Amino acid sequence: MFRGANKVTLDAKGRMAIPTRYRERIGALCDGRLVVTVDRDYCLLVYPLPEWEDIEHKLVRLPTLNRQARRLQRLMIGYASEVELDGHGRILLPKELREFGGLTRQAILIGQGNRFELWDETRWKERRDEWLSEEATEADGLPDELASLSF
Repeated sequence: MFRGANKVTLDAKGRMAIPTRYRERIGALCDGRLVVTVDRDYCLLVYPLPEWEDIEHKLVRLPTLNRQARRLQRLMIGYASEVELDGHGRILLPKELREFGGLTRQAILIGQGNRFELWDETRWKERRDEWLSEEATEADGLPDELASLSF
């Protein structure tokens, strides 16, 4: 499981060091092989290769005549890039993905269980505050799937 928020820095070549606390787990899960793709929220998703293969299998099976399904396939599969941890625990993020996510130097890596989200630090803070503000003003309550959870 990947959890927690970590500030990370991209170097001039677009390399990002994976925080040390995740490296052993990534090595055990996928021998350092990851897949990075885009998300509709303009962040990047980082999956261990086996986790991505499960997602990709589901995406490929979506009905291609459905416009929304096809758009999702185009984005997620089309931008999916395999990357590998180097000897220093870094991954090289392709330029197209860095541009999509608006990533320059300072970023936030957010653990999401089976994957990470990688956000430009400024965009993350803006979106986080926006979501917290919306949540405080929403009168609808929680969706049924979440209503039975206790925190």
